[in-house]
Amino acid sequence: MAVLNKDNNGYLTPEEFNLFAKQAQLEIFEEYFYNYNNLLNKQNKRLTNTGYADLPRQLVEVIDTFTQFKALTLSTGSEQTFELPADWYTITYVNFKQTCGAVVTSNEAERISEGQINRLLSSNLTSPSKQYPAYVFSQQGLGVTEGPGTGTYGNLGNQITLYPAQAATCTLGCDLTYVRYPKDPKWTYNVVSGSPIFNQSATDYQDFELPFSDQVEMTLKILQYAGVNIREPEVVQFASGAEAINNQSES
Repeated sequence: MAVLNKDNNGYLTPEEFNLFAKQAQLEIFEEYFYNYNNLLNKQNKRLTNTGYADLPRQLVEVIDTFTQFKALTLSTGSEQTFELPADWYTITYVNFKQTCGAVVTSNEAERISEGQINRLLSSNLTSPSKQYPAYVFSQQGLGVTEGPGTGTYGNLGNQITLYPAQAATCTLGCDLTYVRYPKDPKWTYNVVSGSPIFNQSATDYQDFELPFSDQVEMTLKILQYAGVNIREPEVVQFASGAEAINNQSES
C-alpha cells in the first residue's frame, strides 16, 4: 500500500488489508453479473462485436471459472431435503435423480416458489413428477408433508427440497451446478523485528481469485476502504476519481 503512505498516512495492518481485500473482491465479483446484463442489452441492440471484442463471451468465461458441480447430501431426518454448499452464490442447474434398483430417472428440476408449491401439490394434474420434478428453497412454512422432514422448519436459503418425494424402495439424489463466491483473500505473514513479512508458503495463504485484468480496480477499491478507515478524504477522492476514469475507459 505504497500509494496510501505517499503522504505519510501510514500503512495498513495485514488484518485490515485482508478485510478490505475481501470486500473489494466481493464487490467486483457481484458487478460481473450487472455488467453481463448491461452487455446483453447492448448485444440485443447490436452494439457489441465478435472475436476479441466479444465482451459478453469474455465475461461469461470469467464467471465460469467459479462454476462448481456437487452431489448434495440429504438433511438429517429427511428423504427429499438437501443441504446446499456454504459458498453458493447462484444456482444454474438442479438435477433430480431417483434410483429404483437398476432403473435411474434423471431430469432437471424446475425452481418453484414456496408460495406456489402448496397449490401445485393440491392437484394430481399439476403436482411435480419424476419426469417433471421441481424444487423449493428449503421446506420452511410448508404445510403439506411428503416424506420425513418436510413438515419441520428448515434453514431458509441453505437447503432445497425436491419434489416428488422418493418412492418406496427408491433413493433420491440431487446434483447441483452453481456459481460460488470467490474465496476470501488472505495475506499471510511472519513477524520479523516487529514488522510483518509476507509468507506465501503459509498453509492458509489465499491469493485473489479474480483475473489480472481486475487488478487496477481491485487496488482502487482497497484504497477507498483504506481512506475511509483512516478518515483521509484525499485518499478516497483519489481512488474514486481513478476508478471513475478506469470505468469510463472500459464503457
